[in-house]
Amino acid sequence: MKLAIVTAYPPSKVTLTEYGYYLVKHFRLQEEVTELILITDRTDGPKDLNFKGEGCKITVKECWSFNSYSNIFSISKTISKVKPDAVLFNLQFLKFGDKKIPAAMGLMLPFICKTKGIPTISLLHNILEQVDLENAGFTNNKVLQSIYNFIGTTLTKFVLASDILAVTISKYVTTLEKKYKVKNVALIPHGAFETPPEPDFKLPEGPKQIMAFGKFGTYKKVEILIEAVEEIRARTNEDIEIVIAGTDSPNTPGYLEEMKQKYSHVPQIRYTGYVAEEDVPKIFGDSAVTVFPYTSTTGSSGVLHQAGSYGNAVALPDLGDLSVLVKEEGYVGEFFDAHDTSSLANAIEKIITDDSYRIHLAKQNYKAACSLPMSAITQMYIDYFKAIQKSKKTGFNIDISTMEKKLVH
Repeated sequence: MKLAIVTAYPPSKVTLTEYGYYLVKHFRLQEEVTELILITDRTDGPKDLNFKGEGCKITVKECWSFNSYSNIFSISKTISKVKPDAVLFNLQFLKFGDKKIPAAMGLMLPFICKTKGIPTISLLHNILEQVDLENAGFTNNKVLQSIYNFIGTTLTKFVLASDILAVTISKYVTTLEKKYKVKNVALIPHGAFETPPEPDFKLPEGPKQIMAFGKFGTYKKVEILIEAVEEIRARTNEDIEIVIAGTDSPNTPGYLEEMKQKYSHVPQIRYTGYVAEEDVPKIFGDSAVTVFPYTSTTGSSGVLHQAGSYGNAVALPDLGDLSVLVKEEGYVGEFFDAHDTSSLANAIEKIITDDSYRIHLAKQNYKAACSLPMSAITQMYIDYFKAIQKSKKTGFNIDISTMEKKLVH
């Protein structure tokens, strides 16, 4: 199978870059895949393809740019030129831009692929029906929210034109099937990026590192984390370092610099900036707890799966998709009220002052991550592509529910 993957890819800073990296890393090892065509965004540096071990041929086609109005044409032209046997889109609503027109035009691509007769699966990491537009940083204007919802519904229909629309949370399947009256939505879990050898769960010497990871400023806010740690410091003798690992969200440039100024009086805060792939294991491995200072959720959490892979205890807001994901995939953590600083302080303190409890959470999260390795997830996609190809030859529709039962077992 000659498989094309449309995705952002390192060293890109566009959303879902990291997920694209791990899709490629594990698809290249699937014996059914003879060549990967990486249809990706343009970057100044070369693409990170330094994988260990053998794998299939990887061809890189840099043909689109974030917020470009021509993406729909350049990507469509590239797909026609390389003639893949199948196409996988790695998507969310702001994949191709944070400006309305480029973002919307990019999401029409699955429909275009379907009209070309190419077996197409779109992985949609978030659905607008489950996004709190105000807390997620889109808009707090009620009229604009209605407009966004109308546009989102229209664009979802274009993405649903794929042979299969894959989502990572079961609630998304139910929501889409009910609203759009479709039967081509499949649950394919997010999967753990890596399953490294089980760690010893010991912490490094020095202060206990309380870490948040991601792109900050919209629904990921560091204020509550910093103020929660200050509460813990005021009532305990714990030696704590706050680690803010990541960058500004593209929608909130300058946010972290503003936080540096606002909390310049607070000791032991480290801002790492962009975390390169090779530095990710140490960032997680050194942390006593990974905190999710979210006010909303916009889909499955790659950070949660990373925390599990590296054996981290986690503190999570009890809201939305994150709560569902934890229950469905077997993760555990201390939950807190997303808008209550003291609630977060209590959750962190409970973990870092009880080492046996911290290790219990960490071991369970590692176990949960290992149960859904990315190798198994990419095999699910291969099986679905085979089913699509078979259905095109026989004329019979794919029975998603039967397929899911087979894949589970």
